[in-house]
Amino acid sequence: MRFSEAEWKVMRVVWRRPGAAVREIVAELQDETGWSYSTVKTMLARLVEKSALSLERDANLYRYTAAVDERDARRSALRSLLDRAFDGTLGSLLHHLIAEEKLSRSEAEDLRALLAAEHEPKPASRRKERG
Repeated sequence: MRFSEAEWKVMRVVWRRPGAAVREIVAELQDETGWSYSTVKTMLARLVEKSALSLERDANLYRYTAAVDERDARRSALRSLLDRAFDGTLGSLLHHLIAEEKLSRSEAEDLRALLAAEHEPKPASRRKERG
């Protein structure tokens, strides 16, 4: 699923606050975006139409819950970025990050640790023998 930059902002709020009402979402976005109630309501309706959010009526309020897992949405966005900008390869993205974005020492150490852990041999699982 592809989200616009504005939709990502709304989705992040809903992921943090499942079951939030429109006014709660507006309040959380207000300082960062300055969006009006009607703007947020329109974006919520669009996200419901995309099946990214589910809508539930609670008395006089409509409450929104993510119908898309945050991890899955990130994975899809990253795959799209890799395909469009890095020839579909993670290595090209990592090379760019290291060479062009100047990782901090801490970020570089974290990346080394992740890569080392990924390439460690995995212990073989043992099956129980029936006998």
